[in-house]
Amino acid sequence: MSESLVLATLERIGWGDDIRLEPLGGTGNNHVLMVQAGDRTFLVKQYFQHPDDPRNRFETERAFYTFLWDANIRAVPEPMAWYPDERLALLEYVRGEKPTAATPELVREAIGFLIEINRRRDAVAASSLPVASEACFSFAEHLATVDRRVERLGRIVPENSQHEAAIAFVHKRLAPAWAVLRRETERAVAGMDRTLAQSERCISPSDFGFHNTIRSLDGQLRFFDFEYAGWDDPAKTVCDFFCQPAVPVPNEWLATVLDEIRGAFGGDDLAARAALLLPVYQTKWCCIMLNDFLPAGNQRRTFSNPDLRDESRWDKQLEKAVKFHHTAFP
Repeated sequence: MSESLVLATLERIGWGDDIRLEPLGGTGNNHVLMVQAGDRTFLVKQYFQHPDDPRNRFETERAFYTFLWDANIRAVPEPMAWYPDERLALLEYVRGEKPTAATPELVREAIGFLIEINRRRDAVAASSLPVASEACFSFAEHLATVDRRVERLGRIVPENSQHEAAIAFVHKRLAPAWAVLRRETERAVAGMDRTLAQSERCISPSDFGFHNTIRSLDGQLRFFDFEYAGWDDPAKTVCDFFCQPAVPVPNEWLATVLDEIRGAFGGDDLAARAALLLPVYQTKWCCIMLNDFLPAGNQRRTFSNPDLRDESRWDKQLEKAVKFHHTAFP
C-alpha cells in the first residue's frame, strides 16, 4: 500500500495533517494499517488485485459488512467508510487478543455468530449478497474446485530449490492422493449428487475460523475478513471451519457442531455431506498453504506485507502443507 495514497485520502475527507500510520503484520491477502489522527484510531485496509485472481475483494467485503451492520449484528468491527476508487476501507480498530487455541466456549460463540447471520437468510438484503468465493452447490462442483487448485500447483515454475521441493511434493504425494480420494468420493456419492436448493444454502463468512477473530477488551469475540463471503453450501462452511490451520478446531467436535447448526439450515443430509467433504477440503487447504509458490499468491503476500523479504516463508509453507497432508492422510 502506498502510504501517500492513504494520507491523501484521509486528508481529502478532513482528517487533517496530523496522521500517523502503523503497518499491521500478520495479514496474508491485503495491506492493513492502524491510523491515528489526534485522539481517533482506526484501521485502514487496501485490497489486493491481480490479473490471475479477478475476485473483487473490496466490493464483496463492503456488501457483507453492510448486510451485517444493517441487520444489527455487532460481533464485527464497525465499518466506517469505503473508497472504491482507491480500494480502501476504513474500519473500527478493535483492541484485544487473538485466540491461540480453540476451546468449546469459542466454538459455541463462532457457531452462534454463523447461526445469527443465517436468521436473516430470508431478508431482502440477503438476496442481493453474491455467491461466496469458490461457492459450491453440488459434489461435482466441490471436486472441480479442488481439481483446479491441484492442477495449478502442477504448473509451479522451478525458480529455486524451494520451488523444486514443492513440485516434488505436489507430483509425488498431493496429486496422487487427491486422485485416489476423488475416485472414492465419486463412488460414494454416485446417484445422490444434486444441486442444493436455495433453502439449503447458507450465508457464509467464508474463510471462517479463529484466525479471523479477536477477543475485544469488552470480552466479545469479534469476527472480520469477509472478502470471500456470500451464499454457499453450509457443509463447505463447516469443513473450512475445521480445516483452517492457524487455530485448529479438533475434528472430534464435528458432530457437536453439526448438531448445533442442524436447526438453522435446511437439508436432512448436511451431516453426511460434511463427513464426505471433510477430506476433500483438507486437500483444498493443503493447496491453499502452497499458494505462495504461485505468482498471484506470492504477489499477494508481498502486497500485504511489503517490508517482508523473508524467502524462508516458502520453506515454512511447504513444511506446513506436508505436515497437514500427512496428518489428514497418514
